[in-house]
Amino acid sequence: MAAKQKRKLEDLSVDEFLLSGGFDSAGESEEEIPKKNGLNKKNKKKDLKAADSKPVLKKMGKASEHKEQLSRLQNKDPEFFKFLQQNDQTLLNFDDTDSSDDEDEKKYHRLPSALEEASSGDEEEDEDEEGQKVSKKSKKAVETIKVTDKMIKEWKAAMKKEPSARLFREVTQAFKAAVATTKGEGGGQCRYKVADSSVFNALVLFCIRDIYVALQRMLNLKPEKDQKKLVLPSSSQKWQKNLIDIKMYLGGLVQLLSCLTESTVISAVLRHANQLVPYYLCLPKQCRHLIKQLLKQWSTGEETSRVLAFLALNKICRHKQETYLNPVVKQMYISYVQNCKFTSPNALPMINFMQRTLTEMYSLDTQATYQHAFIYIRQMAIHLRNAMTMKKKETYQSVYNWQYIHCLYLWCRVLSTLHPSDVLQPLIYPLCQVILGTIKLVPTSRYYPLRMHCCRALTLLSSSTNTFVPVLPFLLEIFQQVEFNKKPGRMSKKPINFAVILKLSKVNLLEKAYKDGLIDQLYDLILEYFHTQASSIGFPELALPTIIQLKAFLKECKVANYCKPVRQLLEKVQENSSHITGRRQKAAFGVADATAVAAWEKQIQQEGTPLSRYYSQWKKLREKEIQLEISGKERMEDLDLPEIKRRKIQDKKVEDKKEFKDLFQSDSNSDDDDDTLKVKGERGRRGSDDDDDDDDELLSDMSDDEGMDGRDSDDEDDEGDDEKPSKAPQPMSSSALIKLAEGGEDLVEDLELSDDDD
Repeated sequence: MAAKQKRKLEDLSVDEFLLSGGFDSAGESEEEIPKKNGLNKKNKKKDLKAADSKPVLKKMGKASEHKEQLSRLQNKDPEFFKFLQQNDQTLLNFDDTDSSDDEDEKKYHRLPSALEEASSGDEEEDEDEEGQKVSKKSKKAVETIKVTDKMIKEWKAAMKKEPSARLFREVTQAFKAAVATTKGEGGGQCRYKVADSSVFNALVLFCIRDIYVALQRMLNLKPEKDQKKLVLPSSSQKWQKNLIDIKMYLGGLVQLLSCLTESTVISAVLRHANQLVPYYLCLPKQCRHLIKQLLKQWSTGEETSRVLAFLALNKICRHKQETYLNPVVKQMYISYVQNCKFTSPNALPMINFMQRTLTEMYSLDTQATYQHAFIYIRQMAIHLRNAMTMKKKETYQSVYNWQYIHCLYLWCRVLSTLHPSDVLQPLIYPLCQVILGTIKLVPTSRYYPLRMHCCRALTLLSSSTNTFVPVLPFLLEIFQQVEFNKKPGRMSKKPINFAVILKLSKVNLLEKAYKDGLIDQLYDLILEYFHTQASSIGFPELALPTIIQLKAFLKECKVANYCKPVRQLLEKVQENSSHITGRRQKAAFGVADATAVAAWEKQIQQEGTPLSRYYSQWKKLREKEIQLEISGKERMEDLDLPEIKRRKIQDKKVEDKKEFKDLFQSDSNSDDDDDTLKVKGERGRRGSDDDDDDDDELLSDMSDDEGMDGRDSDDEDDEGDDEKPSKAPQPMSSSALIKLAEGGEDLVEDLELSDDDD
């Protein structure tokens, strides 16, 4: 045991050996040590009393203690003591005067009794002229200086001449005070004070225009020849010296952006922030605050502000994809979904803008795009599965809403724009399945507008990714389900805009505008789909079922307004089919030669087909019509036009009946005639076609079939008017006869088109 303990002590240094107590405790157990020192249990009380009675010996000095240890060492281990004499005389010959505890406490660090609160890492520390860092809390209060126009002019002149760190600090302090006033803080502990609105405007304008150039000159930063490479200001040697002031200025700029409401001022600040993006990239905290404000402007701002905010976001994510791309794109998608909850003609341009910009952000990294698209497409598939299995109104509504439809269209646009991409290629099939399942979920006529949106998204995806998607069966099915020959139950005031609705009401299904809009939508979608397949070598086989279906519709339909566009569409499809068939007969390769088929289709597409040439002309006209509908038509329809009421002559009519009561055998005919005119007036107020208004006024005293049953003046009705036998005219009213006898010119004015019976 002693040998083992000796080996352990040999591993210790001399200082550690002495501090451990030397050889006093070597080879002794813990119980033996207190016995040797006279601290055993038996005489413990006696020793304590003796210690109290001898305060001088109460505490032995450390120097004396080491002296005794060395003396004992000489007796116990003379060899080691001899070794110390030869190698280290300083340990043996030292001052034996004991140092006080206070001196030891001064030499060695002692932990404080209470820990101080740690300051946040974001708290800036200013460096004074001597280079010592002083915290903000320890700064003495400085008298505030009021900023004037003269001071701003002096700063501006000095900035243009030679910007310096001291000058930039003064401008930054003044800008901080100006921004503080926007939130009612009054400037806080700032050195400067901005009290006048004109001074505020001049100072902000000065900073927006001149600070960026001054910073570039002050840090000696020169733009790279290659614009794709971003020069970070942290590479400058003067960056650390001006870091505190740059932080203050960038933070104030973000705070100013959050307080502004005027769109023109917001646009100006966003342009300035776009210039300072390299500075924000060097400061993560300020960059996160800027991204938050940019996302807000991108999703809720005006048109110009949206564009500028997107440019800044794209610039940030393009140069630091690993840090910012994933969180920024995720937040942009959430904002997009929130803004798509309600759709109107005025909101459609904003939704389309968000789709295009989101697609551009997703194009920065296809790997990250795949992760996002997989998660969100799977989420929509889960909603669809729940709706198909549970079959409840709530689950249907989770699928049949604008947010769901716009998300489907967004991912179709993303996959179409980024094609070809080996990473995103596997997502095409599940997305098509989700859209087809959405169409089949509730295949009723009330959800035809939603079906149109889904078919348009599938057409976009099919044409851009060279993937065949069966879209035509869902469109041709409508020709069989809707009875276009049936007369409408009521007239409509305005046409139905299928672009901003998903569901039709029961009243809409009875209106004439419903069938008119349905024919227009079918014409557009079928033509657009055939345009995407116009140069395909299998176009004749693809178009054959459609040709058969359209011919059957033309045989059954008797409404000229519906037959005319369908007949025109049929002619264009047949013409293109004949063109492809003629060119295909001259081909010298087989169907199995995929390379030759692709080259042939590419050549046909470059040369153009009859259908593609017609589509390009039709598309230009259609876009103009849509712009007119969005800009002017909807505004005109929102106006409440005054209703024209006829002049009523009740008293004179009663007198006429009394005076000419013997002219007719009974008043029943006159009463019936009055009731007939009232029915005609009600029909006119319900919204008859413009073509019939003039006829109703001129022939208001005659009870023709068209006026009584409320039929429309379609082309076929006009052609058949001559063949119909005319009925005998009903007798005029007494007031009309009097006017006619007196030679009055205005007969219509005396007809009673009252609203009493409405």
